[in-house]
Amino acid sequence: MSFFGSMSGMPIDDATLLMFGMLIALLVTGIPLAFVTLLVALFFTLGWFGPMAVPLITSRVYSFVNSFVFVSVPMFVLMAAILDRSGIARDLFDAMRLVGGRLRGGVGIQTIIVAVILAAMSGIIGGEIVLLGLIALPQMLRLGYDQDLAIGVVCAGGALGTMVPPSIVLIIYGLAANVSIGDLFLSAFIPGFMLATFYAFYVLFRGWMDPNAAPALPADEVPRAEKLRLLKGLVLPILVVAAVMGSIYGGIASVTEASAVGVAGVLVSTLIRGELTFDLVKQASLRTLQTVGMIVWIGIGASAIVGVFNLMGGIDFVSGLLTGLSENRYVILLTMMGILFVLGMFLDWVGIALLTIPIFIPIVRELEFDPVWFGVLFALNMQVSFLSPPFGPAAFYLKSVAPPHIGLGDIFKALLPFIALQILALAIVIVFPGITGR
Repeated sequence: MSFFGSMSGMPIDDATLLMFGMLIALLVTGIPLAFVTLLVALFFTLGWFGPMAVPLITSRVYSFVNSFVFVSVPMFVLMAAILDRSGIARDLFDAMRLVGGRLRGGVGIQTIIVAVILAAMSGIIGGEIVLLGLIALPQMLRLGYDQDLAIGVVCAGGALGTMVPPSIVLIIYGLAANVSIGDLFLSAFIPGFMLATFYAFYVLFRGWMDPNAAPALPADEVPRAEKLRLLKGLVLPILVVAAVMGSIYGGIASVTEASAVGVAGVLVSTLIRGELTFDLVKQASLRTLQTVGMIVWIGIGASAIVGVFNLMGGIDFVSGLLTGLSENRYVILLTMMGILFVLGMFLDWVGIALLTIPIFIPIVRELEFDPVWFGVLFALNMQVSFLSPPFGPAAFYLKSVAPPHIGLGDIFKALLPFIALQILALAIVIVFPGITGR
């Protein structure tokens, strides 16, 4: 009997278990997620439908990579890559000394504010954690900050790019869920800043409970000339943020057009600073190619496997399974959040978004939840995944630049209070959806 089409008689529940089992088994071997999903998609396309179904899957992949909004992803990644290689972030951190002043925990607050501004400039997470790990972590440790608090501030603050617009996570979610990315940005704005405020209050609380955990800066008077020099470090980043976010919220430009404005703004900023060189542009472009290539390949694989699963009737099967759990729609919502939380401990957020959102969104609409609001919940959930053991990316990013005596175990232990704050923020947005303006 030929293999082509031989699986078509298999019950969908057995096929779903087989597909999930193959994914896990192949991922354990160390094969990248993009190639695992493509391989499993091809196996089930041929086994369930035969060779004639392959064009149906490729057309789904084409529709993903052909989206105009997807152009904004490499633009924002390029912004982050240029920021990585310029001195903008370092000058911004130095300028924030004027905000922190002699406040107990001031450097921690300063780090969080810088993290928010950097997130609003590019929406990228990994590079931001590395930058803060190189700039802020040594200073906090030198001032005598509690090591766990300093680590947590850097990783949690650096991961705010998940929530603060223009977030790449929200862009990919918008593409997968087919909802307005502008609406997602507007809805995530307040929850993102709420989460940053939670971090800031936690730093202040730790400083109040134990002055040695978050000491104040030494009482050195900053000369006026130095203040002016430091303030100059604020001007260019704020102008870039105003240009990007102002053009989106003001209705002047789409997200894609605003991303191009952002790249132009960062390039002009590096030119004004005298840092724009051919090598900087070359290295930033190569970094962008590497990152976006990874996202595209994961997107291709995820689109293919979700496409064939949909043709098999798998999405209807999963939808019936979840909606049959309870008559209370919030129980189903919490179940979906739990699935995302568990997947976040092991998979990259891009894969999670592109594998689960096409399955979850029909359920969300059927339960009469707002898919934009659900997108904010998704982004908050991915915040948790960036910090969660055993594979939280934030810990590995920081470990790459942290002092040798700080191990991965130390980092994950330090992140636990911040994970609790993230879960608290997620719970608040679930209970009070009006926070998102929806």
